[in-house]
Amino acid sequence: MDFFHTNLPYFLAGISTGGQYALIAIGYTMVYGILRLINFAHGDVFMAAGLIMIYLQTVFPLWISIPLMIVLTVLLGFIIERVAYKPLRTAPRMSVMISAIGVSYLIQNLALYVTGGLTKYYPSIPWIGDSIEIAGAMTKRVTVITPFLTIALVVALVLLIRYTKIGMAMRAVSRDFETAQLMGIKLDAVISTTFIIGTFLAAVGSLLFFSNYTGVTPTVGAMPGLKAFVAAVFGGIGSIPGAVIGAFIIGICENLIKGLGLTTFSDAFTFVLLILVLMFMPTGLFGEKTTDKV
Repeated sequence: MDFFHTNLPYFLAGISTGGQYALIAIGYTMVYGILRLINFAHGDVFMAAGLIMIYLQTVFPLWISIPLMIVLTVLLGFIIERVAYKPLRTAPRMSVMISAIGVSYLIQNLALYVTGGLTKYYPSIPWIGDSIEIAGAMTKRVTVITPFLTIALVVALVLLIRYTKIGMAMRAVSRDFETAQLMGIKLDAVISTTFIIGTFLAAVGSLLFFSNYTGVTPTVGAMPGLKAFVAAVFGGIGSIPGAVIGAFIIGICENLIKGLGLTTFSDAFTFVLLILVLMFMPTGLFGEKTTDKV
């Protein structure tokens, strides 16, 4: 019982962190599912959402700042897709990957210029930032809200993909890019919608994440972005439920390791897990095995 009470805060924090990683991981897995592209700039879009919120809050009240931050983050994702990826549709995959890395460093350097390299602190958001007690453990309300909000957003996304016209178009494009185009599906609209959904979820994830970890620096998106990418690979990149389950597993294990006093190794665990997954389950937990046509 003492073990339970001692580690409950870490378990709760792990569920919360896992939900935040899941919202970022979905962006990776959706873009990969359609474009076969790892969008390395996704973690930096997450960081940019945090900075946008900080600067908006100095001008507008929170009830305007939050939706405006989400809209501006989505707009940033849309612009990145149109400027950095759309002109490279027919280019070799390596060229698109280099473009993604370039966008990542561009966003980081713009953030460095804007902030002067100083840590900016996220505004305190009423209610979700309040402390509450669960089974004798003190935690923030955002810790409890995160998993429920994450699951609700994932269910809404799965329903959108399964039962709407744009969702069916996404599934068709992910199956066969060229055939979908021949059938009259507007690729640009499908790909832009994918980026819009991914960046919307990253914006929500940033709101939850920075409510817990308030310091925002130009490189703060790198580690959550990498961990979300590992979660997507672990779950089976291209699988939305897989990315979510992978993110929760990583978040919980990472925080339980901290609870054991091994904080130094909490980040290393994530990447050891990636190595093991690639060694024994190259397609992840729910990834589909692909066969090359000859």
